[in-house]
Amino acid sequence: MAEKITMGPGGKLQVPDEPIIPFIEGDGTGVDIWPAAKAVIDAAVAKEGKTIGWTEVLAGEKAFKQTGDWLPEPTLAAFREYLIGIKGPLTTPVGGGFRSLNVALRQLLDLYVCLRPVRWFSGVPSPVKHPELVDMVIFRENTEDIYAGLEVEEGTPEAKRLIELLHDELGWQIPLDSGVGIKPISITRSKRLVRAALQYAVDHGRKSVTLVHKGNIQKFTEGAFRKWGYEVAREEFADVAVTWDDCGGHPGDKILVKDNIADITLQQVLTRPDDFDVIATTNLNGDYLSDAVAAQVGGIGIAPGANINYVTGHGIFEATHGTAPKYAGQDKVNPGSVLLSGVLMLEHLGWKSAADNIVRAMEATIAERIVTYDFARQMEGATEVKTSEFAGAIIERL
Repeated sequence: MAEKITMGPGGKLQVPDEPIIPFIEGDGTGVDIWPAAKAVIDAAVAKEGKTIGWTEVLAGEKAFKQTGDWLPEPTLAAFREYLIGIKGPLTTPVGGGFRSLNVALRQLLDLYVCLRPVRWFSGVPSPVKHPELVDMVIFRENTEDIYAGLEVEEGTPEAKRLIELLHDELGWQIPLDSGVGIKPISITRSKRLVRAALQYAVDHGRKSVTLVHKGNIQKFTEGAFRKWGYEVAREEFADVAVTWDDCGGHPGDKILVKDNIADITLQQVLTRPDDFDVIATTNLNGDYLSDAVAAQVGGIGIAPGANINYVTGHGIFEATHGTAPKYAGQDKVNPGSVLLSGVLMLEHLGWKSAADNIVRAMEATIAERIVTYDFARQMEGATEVKTSEFAGAIIERL
């Protein structure tokens, strides 16, 4: 009988052998990629003597058609109650009440970490010479920065009042024909993000954590993020981590905590990817960086993602790409992103054996050049298969 996942002593998830997990199928190609991913996940956990009690919840176009609401309250209630969920890609309504459904889910559930592990799978086409050097885990702050959505439109009375206020109170000279946004970076949310990144590095035997920021220009937001990150390292992790300034780049057997300017980071993840291990960064930087790094290992089509609150135990694992509606229902696109997000979910649940088996089977399938169209067009001698057939090939190799 399916049971709820709960939070136990010490903030650890208590996971039954048949946990109830809500899922959102997703819009567009969600109708193709979710069933394929689910079939692989079910087969992998069954080999471990476990089962997932899936329960569908609605969001996006499917929700709007059935309920008239793009993000129904019962969906939020289910994620709150059952702690862990997974979702396909969602369309954001034009002119709707949400700036982004994905952002809304993160903010309403306070899922403050956007977790994006990025690594290369042998055989996956790549635009770089040494994709095997890419093995990074990006912790992107999920709830503030410009994604807080605090902005006013050019020409509105609100924009005029804000511009006048900033001029009168602070002497800021802002052109009157400007749209204006506010970029909050808080000590509380910055520290909890870096704390999560450092704890992940400890738990997974990682060698370094890099704080990525634009603090050379934005000194009191991005620069403060850097400062607060170092404070977390020194005050809370001194027994297992050491900052660059405190060790001169020679951490011994401790985790090295360092920082890097955002723009040079976008260059160095290409030229020196093995310099980066765990990355902790602000929201906008993390958005750019996670997609740029994913491009080196096959693109966001196979990039997994998760949105997690490590304090409450809530987490939603998600495909990181868009809905690609022109391919919907064609059984054509790569299900790798939502499948690997499922792998990330299984690891988070402590079901590592099932997760590892999926990864090995997926690698074996790609190594045999059995791939969907996106990879087939870049690989010589590939056998192009449908979404469902790709899933079936992975299941055969579990």
